[in-house]
Amino acid sequence: MGIRERLRQVEQGRQTEITNPVVEEVTKHEVEHTPALEKRNVQNISFLEIKERCQKLAAEDEAFYEADSKETRNELRPRLEELVREVASEMGYPLTELEVRQLGLELLDEIYGLGPIEPLMADSTVSDILINGYNKIYVERRGKLELTDVSFISEEHLRNKVDRMLYSTGRRVDESSPLVDARLPDGSRINIIIPPLSVDGISVSIRRFPEQHLRPKDMIAFGTMTEEMYQFLDYGVKSGLNILVCGGTGSGKTTTLNMLSGLIPVNERTVTIEDSAELRMQQDHVVRLETRPPNAEGQGEVSQRELLKNALRMRPDRIVLGEVRGGEVLDMLQAMNTGHDGSLATLHANSPRDCIARLELMINLSGVDIPAASIRKQIASAIDIILYVNRSRDGKRRVESITEVVGVEEENVVLQEIYTFENKIDPVNDRMYGIFSATGVRPACGKKCEAIGVSMPESLFSFKKEVY
Repeated sequence: MGIRERLRQVEQGRQTEITNPVVEEVTKHEVEHTPALEKRNVQNISFLEIKERCQKLAAEDEAFYEADSKETRNELRPRLEELVREVASEMGYPLTELEVRQLGLELLDEIYGLGPIEPLMADSTVSDILINGYNKIYVERRGKLELTDVSFISEEHLRNKVDRMLYSTGRRVDESSPLVDARLPDGSRINIIIPPLSVDGISVSIRRFPEQHLRPKDMIAFGTMTEEMYQFLDYGVKSGLNILVCGGTGSGKTTTLNMLSGLIPVNERTVTIEDSAELRMQQDHVVRLETRPPNAEGQGEVSQRELLKNALRMRPDRIVLGEVRGGEVLDMLQAMNTGHDGSLATLHANSPRDCIARLELMINLSGVDIPAASIRKQIASAIDIILYVNRSRDGKRRVESITEVVGVEEENVVLQEIYTFENKIDPVNDRMYGIFSATGVRPACGKKCEAIGVSMPESLFSFKKEVY
């Protein structure tokens, strides 16, 4: 029986049982050969008590914390394992070597890491960690949610680790500010909300990003898009088309934006604006800007709109907006229309047509009174291409549509689809697959590519491919 299982039994108020016959034999032998005054009831001593005792001793020993800057985790681990052996022996609770090593590793995570979720943070297959109270933790792997057997000891234990997460970010969460968005040192995005706003206890959502961003060939291999679609986007970014990436939460918008930003020529100056800096630009000439929330007195907030206005004074060739969600949309469209071609941004929307409607809505909410016809003309003039990305039921993320914004006709924004994706189900294997296809329409924006000496071949607009 593992350490976590034993801890869980203690937390649920059950008496810990020793089922390993070897351990039972050793326990019986030790009890029989222990002097009466030193005899202990081993069955009443739990792993939790051993772990808490070890943590207390480690906290009192400054050497363990001073070692953080002098010793690596692997060098410190044997010292913690020796401490575990000493405490277990002192408390009369025999441990196997495997259990000593496991407990030593958990102590290491408690002292220098995030406790129970440290292994999840180190797992490259985990893209999201969702904590619903101290004893219910979900993860997302390959687009699928699953419940883990990991849990914190108590709500106080979780709160302690939450404070540790926020320590390096300069943010805080308490009764006066019960929710917070932040970026961890490894680039992960974290959202925390505590009671009374979170009814069932502290809720933590951690969005993790791969150490290495997905390259175009990876996205093609995973079936996110086809070689022809990538080639078209490559031409589009290099020729200065303004591109919006839209989709739902967790659909892969930021990953797609990262891929597109990698196509920007290295000799151009790029300014990125984000709520939480997530983009991993591959160029050298990049200025990264990040918003700032208000302080405890409600002062000092710096919004995306203010950063965008400032970015226009920084002589950018390209502006990349992590996510458009408010009044900054009007400034973004004006920038795209006044010499900042090739700008990129993401937006929450469920289709290219819905993307246009969302842009209109946000402009109306920005507090500027503009006629609907003028708004649509502004949108049609600024945006060239809309990418729609979606996560399918099988957990795979795909670029399901690439649509060109043609213009305005009878006060409506005209869209024409260049590439489409259709979900299918194989009735034999009951397995999902899909078909990427070109509509056969040659986009009008191809003229911009021709202006820089690039001609798009006809093969980009006449294909059909199945992906699984």
